Amino acid sequence: MFEMLGNTIKYNEVVNVSTKEGNAVILSEEDYKGMTETIYLSSIPGLKDEILRRAAEPLDDSLSEDDVEW
Repeated sequence: MFEMLGNTIKYNEVVNVSTKEGNAVILSEEDYKGMTETIYLSSIPGLKDEILRRAAEPLDDSLSEDDVEW
């Protein structure tokens, strides 16, 4: 069991568990957090379209990293 969990964490291997009561999935915390963040970001109206719009802009229209005030 510990080896299976180790592989899930190390290699992001999803484990499907089937029982008489139903099915479950074991995944790494990293994958789980990524999924929940994706769901959250997908729930923000217009965000996906804004990201796609900006991704299509030429890089020449962007600020240089040196010009950004951190």
